[in-house]
Amino acid sequence: MPLINVKLIEGVFSPQQKAQIIRKLTDAMVEVEGEAMRAVTWTVIEEVRSGDWAIGGKPLSTGDVKALAAMPVTQPA
Repeated sequence: MPLINVKLIEGVFSPQQKAQIIRKLTDAMVEVEGEAMRAVTWTVIEEVRSGDWAIGGKPLSTGDVKALAAMPVTQPA
């Protein structure tokens, strides 16, 4: 029985987006394991309080993540 554990900063994703994350991650596991494993594939979403997650020693807030998601994607040269 696979367990997929997803950690997110609170307030970044809507309930609908979290449901989509669960669906798509389950689909990805089933693609590898086979359809019979769908019913026993568990997914847990844990939300970390804004500011309690850091990268490179810099705490990230909900606003930081939303600003990053809003940035345009640049194509490699």
